[in-house]
Amino acid sequence: MNFDFTDDQQAIKRTAKDLLAERFKADRVRELAENRKYDDQVWSELSELGWPGIFIDEAYGGQGLGAVELIILMEELGYALASLPYLSNAAAGLVLSQAGSDEQKERWLPGIASGEAPGSFGYVTDGEAKLVPDGDSAQVLVLLGADGAAVVDAADAVVEPVETMDATRRYARARVAGGDPLPGDAAAGAQLAALTVAAELTGVAQRAMEMAVAYARERKQFDRPIGAYQAVSHRCAQMLLEVEGARSASYYAAWAADAEPETLPLASSMAKAYASDAGWRVCSSALQVHGGIGFTWEHDLHFFLKRAKVDALLYGSAREHRDAVAALSGRGAAVSAA
Repeated sequence: MNFDFTDDQQAIKRTAKDLLAERFKADRVRELAENRKYDDQVWSELSELGWPGIFIDEAYGGQGLGAVELIILMEELGYALASLPYLSNAAAGLVLSQAGSDEQKERWLPGIASGEAPGSFGYVTDGEAKLVPDGDSAQVLVLLGADGAAVVDAADAVVEPVETMDATRRYARARVAGGDPLPGDAAAGAQLAALTVAAELTGVAQRAMEMAVAYARERKQFDRPIGAYQAVSHRCAQMLLEVEGARSASYYAAWAADAEPETLPLASSMAKAYASDAGWRVCSSALQVHGGIGFTWEHDLHFFLKRAKVDALLYGSAREHRDAVAALSGRGAAVSAA
């Protein structure tokens, strides 16, 4: 059995890595973050390439590819720390694709696929979606609460910007009365949305690890690179283990979404739980490897650390997804019985 990417998937990955590396150099990421802005020109460029609709059915203006292709893009976007509304738009499109009626899909998916009318997705508790990425710029909101999911024209919602520690992405809270209920399986779309965050966290962690390893090779103590010391080399090895674990879990869940959807709920929660913890731990370890310089505002590492921290909570924390894994695998019932 071949576990590698197809030739087309390899091409998507190469194109994404090269393009994003060119568009989001470290200085540009810092400039956008410090000004709390997105790069609208790059968003237009990605929209022309069809990336916002890579997973959306061709009938609605998308490319009709699968979850694996989407996860490839999400990992590279995380690696570049791209300041774009891609994740939020993808999450809205995923839930609508899974749960929307034909009429709802026809109305909203073409704008999401083209990037011209982006959407966002969030969870509602006590009548409010408290953390909606890019909710202040989305034209359509897809909200999931205890009573089900609904799609709402953003003009009919009360949306207020929310500041988090992550300056590379915008967030908002939204209050909505009513909305157009989604008749299908919104939970499947939400699981895919969580998976996109897991893939982004994998990319963030990969980049932080590479920064730490490069520094460990260059920085010397007592005329030796600090990476030669076990305390540092073992920390770097642990980072690699966690990055590869997050990557394997994410791609397995993406495969499940395309080939074995009945296993997606378990696979997606496993990926999000692991990546939420791994993203934070790897970035924290990278900070320790850098020593004092890593704690300064002038070093770029803190942008990755803060993205990892907020991503860890977005669309379900590690604890919430571990609880889901326990329930889905039957362990939750066993613990309750005990």
